[in-house]
Amino acid sequence: MKRGLVLSMVMLGVAAAGAAQAADGCDVPKSEWQSRDTFRQALMDKGWEVKSIRTEDGCYEAYAYDENGDRVEAYFNPKTLEPVRVKGED
Repeated sequence: MKRGLVLSMVMLGVAAAGAAQAADGCDVPKSEWQSRDTFRQALMDKGWEVKSIRTEDGCYEAYAYDENGDRVEAYFNPKTLEPVRVKGED
């Protein structure tokens, strides 16, 4: 009985870890993506200086300088244009 409970808890842990990893990527059909031009303009409207835009793991990936002049690599949901993950670079 305890063995089954332990196995269930391990499986829940694995499932939760997979869900957290999936959250780092974006799962949006291409037909629902906003255009790169719209994305670039949204960043510029926030005061960002955009160097390049790519796609990775289903997200838009921007290499830019943010409104404070800090160099960043940032990932955004291509449908909502909300940030998914931001990495600062020194």
